[in-house]
Amino acid sequence: MAAKVAVVAHQRKSLGGGLPELRRRLADAGIIDPLWYEVPKSRKAPKKVRKALDAGAELILVWGGDGMVQRTVDALAHAEAGKVPLAILPAGTANLLAANLGIPEDLAEAVEIALHGRRRAIDLGRINGEHFAVMAGAGFDGEMIREADGGLKDRLGRLAYAWTGARHVRDGAVPMRVTVDGAEWYAGAASCVLFGNVGTITGGIRAFDDADPHDGRLEVGVATAEGALEWARTLGRMATGRSDGSPFIKITAGRDIKVKLAEPLTYEIDGGARSAAKKLKARAVPSAVTVCLPDQA
Repeated sequence: MAAKVAVVAHQRKSLGGGLPELRRRLADAGIIDPLWYEVPKSRKAPKKVRKALDAGAELILVWGGDGMVQRTVDALAHAEAGKVPLAILPAGTANLLAANLGIPEDLAEAVEIALHGRRRAIDLGRINGEHFAVMAGAGFDGEMIREADGGLKDRLGRLAYAWTGARHVRDGAVPMRVTVDGAEWYAGAASCVLFGNVGTITGGIRAFDDADPHDGRLEVGVATAEGALEWARTLGRMATGRSDGSPFIKITAGRDIKVKLAEPLTYEIDGGARSAAKKLKARAVPSAVTVCLPDQA
């Protein structure tokens, strides 16, 4: 393969035989000396992505979960390097973008897709200046992920989300106003507001049935469920039917979304918690990055 390949890897994540196996598989494909960058935390990935671009990378392989992917796509989008193909090697606790795009948690297959899969541009979302590929949200969702990020995810893996989610089902609703493409869409109390670029979110829940990362729009949802019983009904509906069939869910789609909250709430981006905010400004960024996909996706 003639393209200059770069690997940006989270040192603490694993898939198959780990990074040594990845090196072997790349070498078997003729990539003997790829640009190679390892980071201890996902927030250090953007600097390495920029370094790879400066070194002339023509294909970037990102090793890790959705946090690593989010930091990488944000760096690519800010560098206006959306045409440099990005291949996802899903080695993280949560690999939601990979799952939504049909990329398996199998190293051999993921490498094959990286090197020989088809390339296609996908949309990103952007919230408060930072790009995301899967989802962003505030309220119940943000608090759940903030608490899971506090070391619990390292110990429990995906179970951390279930544990912290159960702790926050009693959180109260917060008054908010949501404007979509210049028109007020929602005004009232809600326990959660979500923005989705793809359909399946944390926990494997199909939250946005009509989401399409190629349509130039973001899905927007508010949940009004409060307490364990209402959340159980809501999650049950999301698991067995369309999310918007729940009386506690309201969904639309748009290109430019603004949220004003009555009090600051922690928000999250692709499973990573951010600081609390009273205002959220989200928009769709069409065809922002090019990804490597399975031929059938």
